[in-house]
Amino acid sequence: MISQYEVIETNEMVEKENLDVRTITVGISLMDCIDADLESCRKKIYDKISRTTEKLVETGAYIEKEYGIPIVNKRISVTPIALVGGACCKTSDDFVKIAQTLDEVAKKVGVNFLGGYSALVSKGMTKADELLIRSIPKALASTERVCSSVNLGSTRCGINMDAVRLMGEVVKQTAELTKEQDSLGCAKLVVFCNAPDDNPFMAGAFHGVTEADAVINVGVSGPGVVRTALEKVRGENFEVLCETIKKTAFKVTRVGQLVAKEASRMLGIPFGIVDLSLAPTPAIGDSVADILCEIGLERAGAPGTTAALALLNDQVKKGGVMASSYVGGLSGAFIPVSEDQGMIDAVLDGALSIEKLEAMTCVCSVGLDMIAIPGDTSGASISGIIADEMAIGMVNAKTTAVRVIPVIGKGVGEKVEFGGLLGYAPIMPVNAFSCEAFVNRGGRIPAPIHSFKN
Repeated sequence: MISQYEVIETNEMVEKENLDVRTITVGISLMDCIDADLESCRKKIYDKISRTTEKLVETGAYIEKEYGIPIVNKRISVTPIALVGGACCKTSDDFVKIAQTLDEVAKKVGVNFLGGYSALVSKGMTKADELLIRSIPKALASTERVCSSVNLGSTRCGINMDAVRLMGEVVKQTAELTKEQDSLGCAKLVVFCNAPDDNPFMAGAFHGVTEADAVINVGVSGPGVVRTALEKVRGENFEVLCETIKKTAFKVTRVGQLVAKEASRMLGIPFGIVDLSLAPTPAIGDSVADILCEIGLERAGAPGTTAALALLNDQVKKGGVMASSYVGGLSGAFIPVSEDQGMIDAVLDGALSIEKLEAMTCVCSVGLDMIAIPGDTSGASISGIIADEMAIGMVNAKTTAVRVIPVIGKGVGEKVEFGGLLGYAPIMPVNAFSCEAFVNRGGRIPAPIHSFKN
């Protein structure tokens, strides 16, 4: 049981340290919406999502008021649409119509985002997978709340390099079609290796086929809380440092457990997982980079950064798993550039490059996230960046991801403003040497030898 005392204990965290429940995400299976007729499929999708989530926003508002805990976003994730639309979508435009249906129902029920315009192609692509992937630029340009993700590799399957090459082109096309909004469409598109089935965070959320018909996943975030706790043990040894992070993560996760259980009870939907991820915001003091500085770095990106991030990520997970019956999703430390003021400052000071961020992704929660790059970066170079990150995930048996934004019409040294939780970002340089011959080889990079564990 979670006591009222534990809720009261969070008041100062909420008021002074930017603690929030980042999202309540309702995952919904759309497998029973599959239909050979496109219009019938769209109607079934609209009706099921509307019926399942009609009280989600209202419930979130009640919990916020009752417990005084901010819930920043209410979201929906659905079965990967490549699976749902395979029977009725004969063209990419057919898939775009489903995306528009998802956007309509998201607006109707009042959620911030809806994820699951997705395909899982780590070993190969079906015709439906390819049609959906090719539809992504138009789908994201013609919708407001739909988010898209594609899983391109896994430790068990290797990396689908045909899909990696295609996704470089898709990212570039998405940037072009949304260039009037500084290529904002790319902020709603992420590619994965080893994507989890129960991720509540956008843009990568989808409802995995191993999940129940509907489930509630909660994402909790508290970089400011961790940083404040570490200020009190400044100069202490690593044992004290680790214990402080673990205890703080425990408290933050208990808040998520409370919200998840209450939402589950009120909505009549089973509780899935709490995802304890230190996901920063542009707010001053709500920064993972600032935690790294509190651990002892002058700037994120300095020598020792990867070690400090590894320590942070591990202790957050250790504290979280003791606080909730089910911890899942991504759980750990996010390092998105545009959403973290400390990361932005590190880039502007010359302390942080894409190459250093790539090294950090070996030990963080996800990967290269919300990084603005020059608009003239080639699709092949974007595919190369994706391939590098997929390899890190495959070899290390961890989730990795890429969400880069080639901002059309802007170059290194300029800034781009996304607004809200997406923040702003300096345009970061990309290595100018070509990898085109590499990404154009085609086929699949095999799974590593340690994947054979049967």
